[in-house]
Amino acid sequence: MPVRSLLVTAVVALLALAGCAVPAAGAAPWPQRPTVDLAFDVAPDLRTVTGRETVTFTPDLPICELVFRAWPNAPSPASEGNALTVTDAVVQGRPTPPVVRPAGAGVGVPGTLIELPLPACVAAGEPVRAELGFGLRLGENADERLGTSPGTGTAWFGSGFPLLAWVRGQGWVRDDAVAIPGETAVSEDFRLDALRVTAPAGAAVSGVGRADPPVPGPRPGTTVHAFRADAVRDVSVAVGAYRVLERDVAGTRLHLFTPATGTRTDPQRWAAEIDRSLGRLQELLGPIPRPDLWVAIAPSQSSGIEYPGALQFGDTVPGELTQLVAHELGHQWFYDLVGNDQSRDPWIDEAFTTWAQAVVTGTTADYGPDDVPDRLRGELGAPMSEWAARGFGPYNVGVYTQGAAALLAARERAGAERFDEAVRASVAAHAHRVVTPADVARSFADLPEVTDELTRAGALPPPG
Repeated sequence: MPVRSLLVTAVVALLALAGCAVPAAGAAPWPQRPTVDLAFDVAPDLRTVTGRETVTFTPDLPICELVFRAWPNAPSPASEGNALTVTDAVVQGRPTPPVVRPAGAGVGVPGTLIELPLPACVAAGEPVRAELGFGLRLGENADERLGTSPGTGTAWFGSGFPLLAWVRGQGWVRDDAVAIPGETAVSEDFRLDALRVTAPAGAAVSGVGRADPPVPGPRPGTTVHAFRADAVRDVSVAVGAYRVLERDVAGTRLHLFTPATGTRTDPQRWAAEIDRSLGRLQELLGPIPRPDLWVAIAPSQSSGIEYPGALQFGDTVPGELTQLVAHELGHQWFYDLVGNDQSRDPWIDEAFTTWAQAVVTGTTADYGPDDVPDRLRGELGAPMSEWAARGFGPYNVGVYTQGAAALLAARERAGAERFDEAVRASVAAHAHRVVTPADVARSFADLPEVTDELTRAGALPPPG
């Protein structure tokens, strides 16, 4: 998610496998990844959504409960009028009252952490099945990843469902949501067996992965749109009066949704910029990791937000398009393909994405040590809880600017070719995983110039 007017793009080289590009043999998705069946039923006025989720999960550690996150209840989305409420749950075939904890949510807002106790603890390797019913309220003209725009007849909702909060080898992640805009989620890939969106007939629907032909819905005046994807970390949907432009761009199929009421930038210009940005990224980093890319304009958003195989953009003016498009596209590699704990280590995806943006857009001069004030130098590795105390502006400079500056300095010292090769090798090794700073350090163990710069910036601990 860009928080500076110029920010962008990402990293890797990938090879095709089973219809979805992955970087190398052995870098396939986790065989035990959860499977998810997700259904949304959107109200005719596009203000509320009724949902049903079924999850089958085989943990790699013993567990006694399931933990989900309700990110629409985090302070920033909730302040814009969004809310997610779990209405019922079934675990291993038994009705189970959910335990909802605030975990950073404000007073009077449903909590962000949902626990479902198991009838009995289960061992590693034992599958668990759960169903959750939930309701979603969308904020009117929200400047967020969820919202509805009555004036344009559109709605959009990313992370609009209970998201399983597991990291293999680590367990449940329960960090509090924070009170500044920015991602705090962490999730392993899951297989999306089906995403079904019941929408008013005539509404266009954007999803993720491969789309099936729409079919008549369960009620008169409705249509069901279905999607499926082999490995995603999250889901974003857009519904409403959209014009849809579909085109092959730089190795992927673009599905571009722009409000029928019009946008400040013409859809053809959007498509051309996406094509151009993808081409530049792939010249540097390799093929885009997904065969389908779903892009929807959320009219009241002021920036852009990344999702696996899907992007949300505000109604951006042409002059801001290049940087914004490149940044969000870059996250298809860092955060989508290579995940990280966005609460504990926000620098990993944002620093690498902003570094790559600077390289492919020729804006490296915008990111240097002198752009980071003394009070923020050496703080790159701070978690979101600390950035929340400092505010959004310091977070922007301390993570995005400082992270890109450190990586650009490292690239200059190590040599561009050696640095870029190390990045590609790291992505190949860590695809479909949630990485840590220690993983980054190991990736550059043969390039001390890189680890020195990251240590100086505070992203890695001092040696010894």
